[in-house]
Amino acid sequence: MSMRQDGETAPAKAAAIVMDRVRVWTPEGVDILRDVSWTVGAGERWALLGPNGAGKSTLLSLAGAVRHPSDGAVTVLGGRLGRVDMPDLRRRIGVVDPRLPLLNWLSAEEVVLTGVTATIRPLPGRYGANDFNRAREMLSLVGCAGMSARRIADCSQGERQRVRIARALVAEPDLLLLDEPATGLDLTAREALLAALGALDGARPSLASVLVTHHLEELPASTTHAMLLRDGGVVAAGPVAEALSSATISACFGLKVRVEAAGGRWFARAAAGWSASTPI
Repeated sequence: MSMRQDGETAPAKAAAIVMDRVRVWTPEGVDILRDVSWTVGAGERWALLGPNGAGKSTLLSLAGAVRHPSDGAVTVLGGRLGRVDMPDLRRRIGVVDPRLPLLNWLSAEEVVLTGVTATIRPLPGRYGANDFNRAREMLSLVGCAGMSARRIADCSQGERQRVRIARALVAEPDLLLLDEPATGLDLTAREALLAALGALDGARPSLASVLVTHHLEELPASTTHAMLLRDGGVVAAGPVAEALSSATISACFGLKVRVEAAGGRWFARAAAGWSASTPI
């Protein structure tokens, strides 16, 4: 709850994601997610970590209103899946996916504008002056000022990723989902990407976000919370300093590691003396 200037208490903003005992299984009855309960509050920056096959992509598809759970309840931005118009809900969710195809002949600005209409190709005549101004503002926010006219074909992989973030933000979503945005980036491009994500703190403080990754080093310093998944179940979830520890990361990835933090950034390495036969 917060206090308005007139002295009355303003209602707290609803949670961005609420999952209650969610299960997802295959047609063969194999569990992909098992008894997952999770709440993402407005303004929280979550990291979602786990090994391949842990269920991260499935969880993100629920958060993105792309699929329904097999059991349990999922509420996204106040809309209960199964009782809400999914296409309408998805318009309030920004998604950053490296697999999103970018048409090479488009400029960076044109790519960002496609986020207004949620299309791959620009739709001439559908954009107003405010849309163009907003697209340039978002490019500037992610460190791509001056790139509006540059063809995507001439952008580096790291620049393309930041353009994808600008595209996801241009429609002013209430929830931002990032699916392994740093995949394939070199050190310089990764750090530029993380700086762009950090800029959201000042520009969109109430925006909730979930970033999926395998690597602690890919978490921006603005990360507030973390969830660890293994074999479809939750290993740990909560404030980042509590959820990320040597014990929880070791249990999550099946590798005895030592976790350290410095300046809000996280690092993990194999514990001294570890070998493939070392018990976790």
